[in-house]
Amino acid sequence: MKPLNPLRVLLLLLATAIPAHAEPALWVARSPTATVYLFGTVHMLKDDLAWRSPRIDRALAASQDLWLETENAFDAAAIAPFIRQYGTDAAHPLSTKLNTVERTRLQTVVDRDGLPPIARLEPLRPWLVALFIEISGLQKIGYDPNHGVEKILTAEMTESGRPTHGLETTEAALKYFTHLRPKAELQMLDEAMDDEKEGASKINAIVAAWAAGNVDLIGKLVDADAAAKEPEAYQALIVDRNIAWAARLRDRLKGTGVSFVAVGAGHLAGPDSLQSQLASLGITVKRE
Repeated sequence: MKPLNPLRVLLLLLATAIPAHAEPALWVARSPTATVYLFGTVHMLKDDLAWRSPRIDRALAASQDLWLETENAFDAAAIAPFIRQYGTDAAHPLSTKLNTVERTRLQTVVDRDGLPPIARLEPLRPWLVALFIEISGLQKIGYDPNHGVEKILTAEMTESGRPTHGLETTEAALKYFTHLRPKAELQMLDEAMDDEKEGASKINAIVAAWAAGNVDLIGKLVDADAAAKEPEAYQALIVDRNIAWAARLRDRLKGTGVSFVAVGAGHLAGPDSLQSQLASLGITVKRE
């Protein structure tokens, strides 16, 4: 009998451990003139998870504006030109970047998940195909971007007449992917296909940890896993962005008022977290 993988057992246990009363973690940084709340998010959620809490609601009510990872986060027309510019490589078709095993694995995922045929994926860069696989896999098990935290917060702030900003432009965010070496892009694609095989267990475990405010576990499931398996992508997409965002928030704290900052939960966990980058700038961040 094959021995059980301890991490897989943990994931399976956590997959059914989402608490009835969820309260994701919230942090705050203050200066003499400004306050910034930091909230880790999950970009896609099922519609039956009640994640709001009085603490989160008070912070939102006190905030004059919302900051997300990127500007125009839900404006498909604004994003599309940058996807075409940075996510396609028609001169080097996808199949020419994959070996025989990788092409066979990709065909299996495409057939199983109902993704566009390989011919339509050919102009895309591996990192973009990896994102398509991840999103498709999540949607297949009931996760919906319309129930994602950022979408809900943006709608709420817009309805109340408060503005939403981006810590970076859409173009800047996509450029991080283009800075990856070809090998790192292929690692992203390989990991996306591996994660797809794990089905619901991994994402359910991450959501359970997030809902329970278990930041240490998020650090293990998201950040440590990415750092070990995709070190170059982890550096570019987590560490480098956290460093840049910390500088933006330092400037925000030099101003006045209260802001609510909502970024992916992986950015607020692990040794390279946004809080750690702020601390390196002399800014104290406390958990609420």
